[in-house]
Amino acid sequence: MITLAHPWVLLLLPLPWLVWRYLPPHREQVAAIRVPFFRMLTDAAGETPSAGATVLGRSRLQTGAALCIWALILLGLAQPQRLGEPVIIEKSARDIVLALDISGSMDERDFTARDGAAQQRLAAVKSVLKDFIAARDSDRMALIVFGTRAFVQAPFTDDLQGLGGFLDQTEVGMAGPNTAIGDAIGLAVRSFETSDVDERLIILLSDGADTSSRMTPINAAAIAADRGVTIQAIGVGDPEASGEDKVDLATLGDIAARTGGTMFFADDTEALNRIYQQIDEMTPRITRSTRFRPTETLSWIAAGAALLIGLVTLAVLLLKTRRAAP
Repeated sequence: MITLAHPWVLLLLPLPWLVWRYLPPHREQVAAIRVPFFRMLTDAAGETPSAGATVLGRSRLQTGAALCIWALILLGLAQPQRLGEPVIIEKSARDIVLALDISGSMDERDFTARDGAAQQRLAAVKSVLKDFIAARDSDRMALIVFGTRAFVQAPFTDDLQGLGGFLDQTEVGMAGPNTAIGDAIGLAVRSFETSDVDERLIILLSDGADTSSRMTPINAAAIAADRGVTIQAIGVGDPEASGEDKVDLATLGDIAARTGGTMFFADDTEALNRIYQQIDEMTPRITRSTRFRPTETLSWIAAGAALLIGLVTLAVLLLKTRRAAP
């Protein structure tokens, strides 16, 4: 479909006629012969003398070409454009941060793979997380890893395939041997400062107790709740272990409860997979739709046609002038 962006410009189409109709014609004075008996001639002819001037005329070719050029110029200024088919772009209305514990205890091989073999905790988590990431179509996600310190492994992105690549590069101990849950939550909350969406979610996974945070996990959860961030906490590992290797389910439950989230516990791959499926059902994909129609401007056609008419008319007039010359 072809439309005009500024159709009101076409109201100027009758302007040349209005100028011709209501304004005096342009006059050019020319040289004349002065005679001493001019008064006698006019009296003899019975005429009243007036100021001498010549009103230049135009040929039909010039008039037609000028009108066509004027109409094409106005058409170009009205900006004709071809509208394409409507395009709908869906953009995520939620940002998700995956906060993943990669402390030394995540190297334990106490998870059972589908084939029954013993599997490293982190390897099992990464396997389930990759499926979870692939299913979050249109969501923006970020990856934070934490051990002794917390680091942004991947900032917010909607390139989920690239995010999976960053997850593959994550190894046990690369952030230190200890566990800094509070710092990880604080870093995740700070990551949302660049987010312009209202729905903000942290999925926190840890297999130990907080031992090295500069901010306690409870205080960090309170800040997250104040910023409108929901935390879904997942505990993996051994609740019966001692010291740092014991997963602190009580703290994880308190963290989730303070932000309106839920705490889960998984002791094998199947349970972990069910948890992420449950989180997926609890937090369905939220999108914002943007609708627009691509446009292609056609003003250049009107401008080109006006230029072509002007050049052809000029060429014809020059040719007639040369033929009329002696």
